Amino acid sequence: MNGTYTAISTGLTLLLFLSGCSVHRPQKIELPTTVPDAYNEQKGQGAAVEPISRWWETFGDPRLNKLMDKAFSRNLDLAEAYARLDQFQAITRSAASAQKPFLNIEGQRSRGRQPDVAGHFTGYNYSLSLAAGYELDLWKKYKSSTVAARLEAEASREDIKALYISLSARLVDQYYLAVEQRTQLDLTDSTVASFSDTLDRVERRYREGLVPALDVYQARQNLMSAKAGRPVFESTLAVTEHAIAVLLGRYPDRDTAGSVAEIPDTPAAFPAGIPSELLTRRPDVRSEFLRLTAADARIATAIADRFPSFNLIGSYGKSSTAFSTGNISGVFWNALVSLAQPLLDGGRRRAEVARSRAVFQQNLARYHKTVLTAFQEVEDALVRNRTTEERIARLEEQVKATGASQRLSKDRYLLGLSDYLPVLTAQGLHFSAESQLLAARRQLISDRISLARALGGDWMEETIEHRSALDGGERKEQAKGNVVSLHRE
Repeated sequence: MNGTYTAISTGLTLLLFLSGCSVHRPQKIELPTTVPDAYNEQKGQGAAVEPISRWWETFGDPRLNKLMDKAFSRNLDLAEAYARLDQFQAITRSAASAQKPFLNIEGQRSRGRQPDVAGHFTGYNYSLSLAAGYELDLWKKYKSSTVAARLEAEASREDIKALYISLSARLVDQYYLAVEQRTQLDLTDSTVASFSDTLDRVERRYREGLVPALDVYQARQNLMSAKAGRPVFESTLAVTEHAIAVLLGRYPDRDTAGSVAEIPDTPAAFPAGIPSELLTRRPDVRSEFLRLTAADARIATAIADRFPSFNLIGSYGKSSTAFSTGNISGVFWNALVSLAQPLLDGGRRRAEVARSRAVFQQNLARYHKTVLTAFQEVEDALVRNRTTEERIARLEEQVKATGASQRLSKDRYLLGLSDYLPVLTAQGLHFSAESQLLAARRQLISDRISLARALGGDWMEETIEHRSALDGGERKEQAKGNVVSLHRE
């Protein structure tokens, strides 16, 4: 008897020791490149800065701020992302449940007929018991699976942050694209009015025999050219307004975006900080890192699945069995320790380990690419902000020059000192320069948006916390309320 107890004690000690063992050591994840101290555009003068907050508010447009709040509560991409987060959180809870014991109530009742010395005997049998079981997670198979699921859920949450950044950037970009198209339409209308006035003067001079018919045709050509550009701006404006409505979860209409028709003064460029800060401020980088870490945990799960499994199983209950001589009833119980060691599975478990390692390498490549792309987007945005500012300065000088040339050529023509060709050329160049300046000013806004998007941030954290606190049903009811309010607006 002492030998039995000694064996049991030794076995339990061995199990406790093995329970602390790990069959896979987490892999070290390194960056794909050396991170410099400053971005190229900073000329080696980079400095740490605070993360940017609700950056679109720097434009000082209350209408835009209101649209942004509506987008955050009604956008369907966000609704889909939150539902996806709910799924991953449920998967995490499901994976964690494997680390806990189970308890079942089991019952059975039957009626049967059996042969008996006196003929046949018909009776009832029943049993009622509690059954419990627990698998010892010696190799941390279930713990690794739970860790992987939790990391996937955290990555999904980072995806939501990235979606907030992307949504805000798209909305602001579309909003000011619509503003530019309205401004272009106003410029086109004023240019058409100016060209029409010029055509009237040329026709009057032609009727007086002062200019040839060619001047009339050239003036009409200028006017028709200006009119031909209007449908392009109208089309772009309509498409942009439709896009804004859909971003807000509405049927594509032309009322949602408002009617602002003046490009605002562009705020100063957002401070870029230093490259090393970017890795903690970009949700997409954090998301890929979490998925990479989850893939590493999946390797541990696959390796642990090749090792023995130990299960503790027990039951306790009461049963009654009918016999011809009487019923036999009473309490029963049993306890069992089972061991299962995979021997032959056709290489399935080995293949799963190989697949998990390949998934890790795939995610590692994607993580490295995401990091490099993040740096590239900031570098590109900084260059574009600087060069667009320079282009606007050149275009402003060009507009002044073409405006003066247009006035002088028109005056000389009306005084009979030159033919109409210089007027034709000057009018076309001035209209083109003004249109390009408007486009460049809106492009600078887009460049500011691209920089804000590239720099990332956590300004949406409070919004996510509030919305995540609602369960799926509450969010569904909130979405229904939003749809009703949208129809009423």
